[in-house]
Amino acid sequence: MAIQQKLSLMIPGPTPVPERVLQALSRHPIGHRSKEFQDLVESTSKNLQWLHQTQNDVLTITGSGTAAMEAGIINTLSKGDKVICGENGKFGERWVKVAKEFGLEVIKIDSPWGTPLDPEAFKKVLDEDKQKEIKAVILTHSETSTGVINDLETISSYIREHSTALSIVDCVTSLGACNVPIDEWELDIVASGSQKGYMIPPGLSFISMSQKAWEAAEKSNLPKFYLNLKSYKKSLLSNSNPYTPAVNLIFALDESLKMMREEGLHNIFFRHNKHKLAMCNAVKALNLKLFADENYLSPSITAIKTEGMDAEEFRKKIKNNFDILLAGGQDHLKGKIFRVGHLGYVNDRDIITVVSSISKTLLDLGRITSQEAGEALVVVSKYLEKN
Repeated sequence: MAIQQKLSLMIPGPTPVPERVLQALSRHPIGHRSKEFQDLVESTSKNLQWLHQTQNDVLTITGSGTAAMEAGIINTLSKGDKVICGENGKFGERWVKVAKEFGLEVIKIDSPWGTPLDPEAFKKVLDEDKQKEIKAVILTHSETSTGVINDLETISSYIREHSTALSIVDCVTSLGACNVPIDEWELDIVASGSQKGYMIPPGLSFISMSQKAWEAAEKSNLPKFYLNLKSYKKSLLSNSNPYTPAVNLIFALDESLKMMREEGLHNIFFRHNKHKLAMCNAVKALNLKLFADENYLSPSITAIKTEGMDAEEFRKKIKNNFDILLAGGQDHLKGKIFRVGHLGYVNDRDIITVVSSISKTLLDLGRITSQEAGEALVVVSKYLEKN
C-alpha cells in the first residue's frame, strides 16, 4: 500500500491551513445560541475589525466570497441603479454578470487581462456624472485570474470625490495579504473569503459595511432574505448570527485571527511582498515571462506564461512528480499560463520548494540549463533573506 501523498497547495485558494487551525476545526461543535458561542463571536468580531483596519461592522456569512460580494450589491442598490464595474479578469467579469442579473445599469471600465484598471478612466466617468446618477463602483482589488493588483487607493479617492457613489470592493485575495486600510481609504463595502489570507478552509465570507453603506441599505429594493445584511447587523449586537452558522469554521477563524495578531499586520504584508518578489524574479531567471504588468503584481499569486508548451501538461508534471498543485489559466488563458499561489499560510520553504520543482521540470524538458536552474535558486534566496 502506497504512503499517503502529501499534497502542497500552491494555488490562490483553498490555501494551506496551519496545524493550530486544524486542531481548532476538529473541536466538538457547540450550540450556536450558547454563551460560549457568543463569546467566540465577540472575540472574532474584534479581531476582524483589527484585520480590516476599521471601526465599521464586519459581518460573517456562511458562504463563499461571491456571497459577500452579492450581499454588498443587493443590500445597498435598487433595480435600475447605474453602477460602474471594473473588469480586467475573471472576477471583474463575474461582478458585471451579477450586477446585470439584478437589473442594474452597468457602465463597464475594462482593460486587457494582465494589465491594471486605469484609475483615470474611473475619474473621467465619475466627473462627468453631474446628476450623481452613479450609485456604486464595483471592482476587484487583487485579480486572481491574472495576478494583477489594481490601484484601489487612487480609485477609491475618486469615488470619494464623487460623494454619492459607494465603493463595493472584492478584496478576497488582498485582505490579509497587503495593506487595505478601510477607514483611511473610506471604503464602503469590502468582501473577502475564508480560504484565502485567513488560512482556514472554504465556507465563510466577510463583509465590512460603512455608515454610508448602511444608509444606502435603507433605500435598497433588491430582493434578499438569507443575505439580508440588516439581519446580520441586528444579530451581531448580541454576538449572534441570524441563521445556523458554520460553528467549527468559527473555531478555526478564532485561531487563525489569533495567529495573525501574533505575527502582526506589518509582518504579514512584508512576508507576502517578499514572496511575490522572490517568485517574480525567479520566473525571469528561468527564462519564463510574467503574464501580469510587473508594476502591478498581486502579492497573492504569480501568473506565468508558458510560450511553446502547454501549461496544463506542465501543471500535471509538477503535481505527479512533486505533489504540488499549481493553478491553471481560466477561459481563453487555459493552457497558456499557470499560476503560483503564495497566499496565507506560506513560508520561505514553500517558495524554495515550488521554484525548485518548476526548475527541475523545465530542466527535464530541455528548456533551461542546470546553471540557469541554480541561478534561479540563488535569486530566490536573495529575496528570502530580507527581513
